[in-house]
Amino acid sequence: MISFTRTFPIEYCICHTCGEKVTGAGQACQAMGNLYHTNCFICCSCGRALRGKAFYNVHGRVYCEEDYLKLIPVNEVSDDQCSDNRRSTVYSGFQQTAEKCAICGHLIMEMILQAMGKSYHPGCFRCCVCNECLDGVPFTVDVDNKIYCVNDYHRMFAPKCASCGKGITPVEGTEETVRVVSMDKDFHVDCYICEECGMQLTDEPDKRCYPLDGHLMCRGCHIQRLSHSPRHLNPVPASYQYTG
Repeated sequence: MISFTRTFPIEYCICHTCGEKVTGAGQACQAMGNLYHTNCFICCSCGRALRGKAFYNVHGRVYCEEDYLKLIPVNEVSDDQCSDNRRSTVYSGFQQTAEKCAICGHLIMEMILQAMGKSYHPGCFRCCVCNECLDGVPFTVDVDNKIYCVNDYHRMFAPKCASCGKGITPVEGTEETVRVVSMDKDFHVDCYICEECGMQLTDEPDKRCYPLDGHLMCRGCHIQRLSHSPRHLNPVPASYQYTG
């Protein structure tokens, strides 16, 4: 028989399972005419908390809906058909045919989310960093198939700008990432500028970078800083790389 638990305000009561005091409605639930700690009223098979959920009482043992369905008998063989005089039960094949969630391992009773060739409860399909539910929103995975929201993935794995130290992530509103690669370092386009005058540096002949002691400089500011002949200057190449 299916039942539902309910909660109610209490001041002081005893848990039917452990016999200890129950204080505060947030720690208690009532079922089958008894009071329980929330952590004591659990499925006898999987240990799942049953507060506020459907459950089944089978000969005094309480099961969650999923585990109860695993026990549904298709038919029973009578005692005189069993050589050892024990009643045997042929169980339903429900648990063999239903999909199991790749995260929690429980049967998927209602809506099913499929991604990367696996099945999930929609509520279980979450970013491993921020725990945001990713049902119906973009996501990505790392080499270990851990699931990330796009923001956390870029925050953790995007190349870091050598100038500002922040991750180089896709341009807002697009899925394309643009970065400048120069001197074996990565830069935001907006960070690849002369640190003296702020001129945007590129790979064009008159806008190339002439680094000095690790600092980004244009040709004019480099000359002014060193006060020597242009023929001694050596610009560094820069390339723009697009990913997306």
